[in-house]
Amino acid sequence: MSGPAAGTAAAATTTDVVCLGESMVTFLPSQPGRLADVPSFGRGIGGAESNVACALAAAGHRAAWVGRVGADGFGDHLVETIASYGVDTSAVRRDPARPTGVYFRTATDRGTDTHEVAYYRAGSAASAMSPENVPYEALFAGRVLHLSGITAALSPDCLALLRELTAPRPGRPLVSFDVNHRPHLWRGCAEDASVLLELARRADLVFVGEDEAEEAWGIVGAEAIRAALPEPSVLVVKRGGAGATVFASELRPGPRGAEAAGTAAPGASTDTVSAATSATSADTTCPATSADTATPADTVTPVPALRVDVVAAVGAGDAFAAGFLSATLRGLPVRDRARHGHLMAAAVLTVPGDLTDPPSRDRADRLVALDEAAWGRLRLAPGWTAADRAPEEVRTP
Repeated sequence: MSGPAAGTAAAATTTDVVCLGESMVTFLPSQPGRLADVPSFGRGIGGAESNVACALAAAGHRAAWVGRVGADGFGDHLVETIASYGVDTSAVRRDPARPTGVYFRTATDRGTDTHEVAYYRAGSAASAMSPENVPYEALFAGRVLHLSGITAALSPDCLALLRELTAPRPGRPLVSFDVNHRPHLWRGCAEDASVLLELARRADLVFVGEDEAEEAWGIVGAEAIRAALPEPSVLVVKRGGAGATVFASELRPGPRGAEAAGTAAPGASTDTVSAATSATSADTTCPATSADTATPADTVTPVPALRVDVVAAVGAGDAFAAGFLSATLRGLPVRDRARHGHLMAAAVLTVPGDLTDPPSRDRADRLVALDEAAWGRLRLAPGWTAADRAPEEVRTP
């Protein structure tokens, strides 16, 4: 089932974020145009959760990625590339009977009618992840466990796994959930909307786009989304070019962590889950909870987006989540968490692929500290992360 739990308690004190999900080899076009017309492709990697892990590691955090890949060359490439960012891949499982997923995409924005993606992931190694074959001691070894709705769509076993990981239980780390609604993955399943809503309501920190909330749930507007998702301590509603609105409450509205009724996760030792809970409770945004069901008033923080000269609008949501999580781990105020999310997203938006080096922490902190007027004047273009100062950057406090 899962590996031995020995040494897990020590790991819990050294891992900030554990991300679970499918990563694939992605083939990026050499030029714009239809897939039928592109003459060649460059190889990269892509996967919502591994993207978050790579961005967090590049930002100086201790991140781990847990997944399942084929015992093939593409699997080798994925594990080696993700590890090269400084991500711990020791808990990745290899499947000798199933292949590593791959996909091809065009260079256009995912939100446009001309965007094409050809996935070859049906029956992939990752789709075989289940509650019976994942290493729980690794999944519960961090301060935060980051998941997404993409995994739930891969197979019934993957959905069962996400339900297991988001279930209230003693020692559960803070659960971060990115809705990531992908309609093409849910074809033939009429329950995608209810499943994603169920999983989001069981998480502590949720990321969701206004557009995907409307598409999946028929809910329009940030306040209405919060009304549908009252349980998460922190809800981040991404509003595209308008920025993000963060709803934050002091207490979770129900038992989820160390005081929750129930048993520990399969394969996780008592020491493991206690250590994870202790680390999580240090975060003042989502503290460990009791069975108290009070729902305090939210603090609502709108944070405008930046102006960015976009190269490719792929991977920006993952980068935003990484930036927000990074600032959360550092205990920064809510506004600054969202601004760090915007900066991480801007770094990815100005390159062709899903991953890039983020700005240095000092540089990012300096930009985050700008007043509202200076923040609004920023315009970030390709190469901005390597430049000393953006042309519009003014004196910071």
